[in-house]
Amino acid sequence: MRIAFAALPLAGRVVQQLVRVTILDMSTRLAAQAFLAALPMLIAVASFSPHAVRQELVRSLRTMLGSSGPVVERAEVVSAAGDTVLHNWGAASVLVALLSATAFTRALQRMCERSWDLPRPAVRLVAWRWAVWLLVWIAMLIVQGALHRAFGAGPVLGVILQSLAAVLMWWWTQHLLLAGRVPWLPLLPGAVLAGVGGAAFSAASGLWLPRALRMSEQRYAALGSVFTVLSWLILYFTTIVFGIAVGRILAQEEFLRHWLGGPRADHSVDAAVTRPARTAAASARWSRSFWSAYDSANRAKARSKESEPPR
Repeated sequence: MRIAFAALPLAGRVVQQLVRVTILDMSTRLAAQAFLAALPMLIAVASFSPHAVRQELVRSLRTMLGSSGPVVERAEVVSAAGDTVLHNWGAASVLVALLSATAFTRALQRMCERSWDLPRPAVRLVAWRWAVWLLVWIAMLIVQGALHRAFGAGPVLGVILQSLAAVLMWWWTQHLLLAGRVPWLPLLPGAVLAGVGGAAFSAASGLWLPRALRMSEQRYAALGSVFTVLSWLILYFTTIVFGIAVGRILAQEEFLRHWLGGPRADHSVDAAVTRPARTAAASARWSRSFWSAYDSANRAKARSKESEPPR
């Protein structure tokens, strides 16, 4: 019971943080940007990559979405296509896809800033970070299949390597997109929650996602696959946003702050959430003071009229 009562304030701060970050809105925005901007860029880059790189991308896609399904089958068809078909993109199309994909990186940056309650920096300070993150993200996707196989050592070690790589990726992502405004160690709890949670969700997706993709395609044709993949992306980014946002709260708790050197928990999240309530209370107090002064002035005026001698 003592542990439960002690955890109540922490649970309240976690809930307030998730409300302030708007976890569902943010995860939906990230999923939409990933589907509309990041995936076309990935296809554009793959069209100019060697056949071995395309094969690794297909293996990574199979790792994340399951070993079967219409999406993986189409990716295998595209990967096996000739260079003439793949190079139909053109250099201009690839450039447009890369520029459009920065919308996904900007959404990630906004999620990190909102989690840590930081303002947006100048564009000149962070624009190059968007491109660097995209390049590293593509490289991470290429090696996901090899990590899952643990470079031939087996799937058990592969899950550990995938989780470790995901933790390192989200740790570096926060530090990069926050422009170094938060030290490395306080970012670690969010990286662990997001990395391990994302890896576990991807591993569990292999149990149900391929079947869901086939059923949705049988019912709604190609549109069904779009709906299913978007739903999967929303759930995945809900896990990521939850990890990053809650990691900020944990980094400020006393039991971790001593080791991580994070900022003291000043309940700034509570203040941010209750600021509208305080503003409304202040407005109510001002309104009561105004009408009280107005009534006092009217009563004083009435008394002065009563005390005047009759003419």
